[in-house]
Amino acid sequence: MLAAGAMAILYGCSIEPVANAIMRRVEASAPSTYRPGTTYDAVIVLSGQVDAAASRATGRVELTAAADRVVAGFELLREGRARAVLLSGGLVDPEPGEPGEAVRLAGKLAAWGIAPDRIVVETNSRNTHENAVESAGLVAAHGWKTLLLVTSVAHMPRALGCFREAGLSPDALPVDRRAGDGRGESWLPRAHALLQTTDALHELAGRLAYRVAGYM
Repeated sequence: MLAAGAMAILYGCSIEPVANAIMRRVEASAPSTYRPGTTYDAVIVLSGQVDAAASRATGRVELTAAADRVVAGFELLREGRARAVLLSGGLVDPEPGEPGEAVRLAGKLAAWGIAPDRIVVETNSRNTHENAVESAGLVAAHGWKTLLLVTSVAHMPRALGCFREAGLSPDALPVDRRAGDGRGESWLPRAHALLQTTDALHELAGRLAYRVAGYM
């Protein structure tokens, strides 16, 4: 019975209808408050989009599925919707001399033509709570008033809660939507569906843990 139950749970978590349903629930509480007519003092782009192990192996910046975050930041800068970008994120377990994620992303933006004096990096943070705390200090130091927070849709509610707890009130631009629209879903087990379910449950657990800790 236990084995059959475990197989049933594994099957359910590995099919697209279930994975998308769970992810849609997680992403539902992340509406955009981005104001297209506003030129923001800074867009804050959160980490979680560089594969550190792969980057060490290749010597290049290897981006993950969350790369929409830095792409959105680049587009806002290029279109003049933000005067500066704050890239927030270090490494949880860095190798000696290894640059933080924000440094790697800053190099990407510079290579794409963004002037270095528009790029601010923060490499001390290792999680979303620290992203907010470290960013608050830099926002105050630069005198920024209008802020736009960019992160993945599923991550936005927890991130926005942390930034508000840190005393900031940014607008929100959620990107990197994962849930499908329900069309063409397969009832066959898929590895990507299992990964999506895992990510959704991880985010729900993170929200609960952050509320208990008082971070949001």
